[in-house]
Amino acid sequence: MSHISFSELKNWDFCPFYHKLVHIDKLKGFEGNEYTAFGSAIHKVCEVAVMDNGANLKEEFLKSFLDEIQSAPCENKKLLKEMKTQGEAILPEILPALEDFFENYEVLSVEEQLYEPIKEFVESEVNFKGYIDLVLKTDDGKVHIIDWKTCSWGWDSRKKSDKMVTYQLTLYKHFFAQKLQIDPADVETHFALLKRTAKQNRVEFFRVTSGPKKTQNALKLLSKALYNIKNKRHIKNRLSCTAGYGCKFYRTKDCP
Repeated sequence: MSHISFSELKNWDFCPFYHKLVHIDKLKGFEGNEYTAFGSAIHKVCEVAVMDNGANLKEEFLKSFLDEIQSAPCENKKLLKEMKTQGEAILPEILPALEDFFENYEVLSVEEQLYEPIKEFVESEVNFKGYIDLVLKTDDGKVHIIDWKTCSWGWDSRKKSDKMVTYQLTLYKHFFAQKLQIDPADVETHFALLKRTAKQNRVEFFRVTSGPKKTQNALKLLSKALYNIKNKRHIKNRLSCTAGYGCKFYRTKDCP
């Protein structure tokens, strides 16, 4: 393997055998639905919003949402209609929430690509691949990595501190600092929640901290995954073998 992304790492952590079916055997896993279509459309609008203050965000959202619906299995017409209205309600709050949280800032990049060697894994050359939604710089010299996340009403404290949720930003920070050859202490990371069903405060920013110990733990998990993938150890995680986890291969011919 030449590279690994965080989504692939998350699939491995969910179940190494699921990872094998999707990433090695190339079977189709989860193919998207109404929620992923909505999330992708809102992501695109956020990118447009920060790069072009005069853009017609409603027009951009409707176009992107229609494109996403056509390429994903979306059959719930009532839900799609609700999402259209909910998305339009989020749009006016994107830039004000960004400006309120960061005050004076400079946009450095959107969709910042990462393709950095994983130096911690010495058995073979593998790169970490990813795209950072938004990178800002504030007056205090700090660089800020932001990842947009769509959700229903928001995240509770358990979700906000979940290891496999926050490791995404931990790894982004590590490899972004490696790419630019800057001190990780000068990089801060944030999730931006885009709340579909909230009645107010539809855009929420919150910081995720990643010190040396947490970074070490995230890299250790990454190296463990790469070691097992390289050595073809695809053990089933039986704790994930329930329909409630949404595994497409549960009790199928591919994973009986």
